[in-house]
Amino acid sequence: MTTGVARGTVHGMRPPTIRDVADRAGVSKSLVSLVLRGSEQVRAEKREAVLRAVRELGYRPNAAARSLSEQRSRTVGVLLNDLRNPWYVDLLDGLNSLLHASGLHMLLADARLNRRVGHDLAGPFLDLRADGLVVVGTLPDPAALDAVAARIPVVVAAAREPVPAGVDVVANDDERGARLVTEHLVGLGHRRIAHLGGYGAVGELRRRSFEATMGAHGLADRAVVEPCDMTEEGGYRATVRLLARSDRPTAVFAVNDITCVGALSAAEELGLRVPHDLSVVGYDNTSISRLRHLWLTTVDHAGHEVGRRAARCLLDRLERPGGEGRVQLAAPTLEVRGTTAPPRGDD
Repeated sequence: MTTGVARGTVHGMRPPTIRDVADRAGVSKSLVSLVLRGSEQVRAEKREAVLRAVRELGYRPNAAARSLSEQRSRTVGVLLNDLRNPWYVDLLDGLNSLLHASGLHMLLADARLNRRVGHDLAGPFLDLRADGLVVVGTLPDPAALDAVAARIPVVVAAAREPVPAGVDVVANDDERGARLVTEHLVGLGHRRIAHLGGYGAVGELRRRSFEATMGAHGLADRAVVEPCDMTEEGGYRATVRLLARSDRPTAVFAVNDITCVGALSAAEELGLRVPHDLSVVGYDNTSISRLRHLWLTTVDHAGHEVGRRAARCLLDRLERPGGEGRVQLAAPTLEVRGTTAPPRGDD
């Protein structure tokens, strides 16, 4: 004969309430509310007692009632420039870890798909009464954020375009990351180095840093920039053009890992061995770069940390609205793997 309370019900008849959780934990309803909101003002033993009661009873807060009482939806919109970009996985993980701990839920939208079907990029989040918005990546029309930023807190992550007043920006230090790559290749002995350049402010920062670092080493006349659209196919086509030159480069620095995969395909198709005949470097340290048969040298630009900082900025804005927008840059690191080596002696 079972004497315990059935999970998800009280006495097998109704869903558990916050009062049931308080009774089971031996605390007040107000303290349960503090724990559920992620407050740091609760002692560890009390917090654990409440969370244990929540697990044992299978308690789930009434989101609709909570939203009405607090006049908040407890949701955060996340607008991604392109959901296909694998780097966003780390950023979203860092973003969600802090938002979830604060009792907030993410609503995702893909700006690329919205543009294709003619939808307003950020308007739906206002319709759903999201408490705030995190924009991830470069949007084609940053001015579209003006109307949203006037109504709810907005944070931009992983982009460097101009933003409306009062909007925080959290990004990677792209100039430093590109400098790390270029210094690494020059240090290996490469002199003919090419950069597969991208678009937007981020692409511009990486290109300028590459050219400046080459110039600092007296190699400005050896620095070649080949534009591409930051896709695998774009990286492939740009690298084919580079390798058809009479003074073909001995090393290629791609604007991101996806582009770098295209560069690898071009080198293989043309019979060049990486890194014996050609060194290649990516940027982003995505899961693709860590695949054993690729094992790319790349820049880790702290995606998880960028996500956490973006979440922290948004939480601060929700607690203390207003004020000037801030820019925070996370420090990148170079991950040296199997696609870079000194150039051949005859190069």
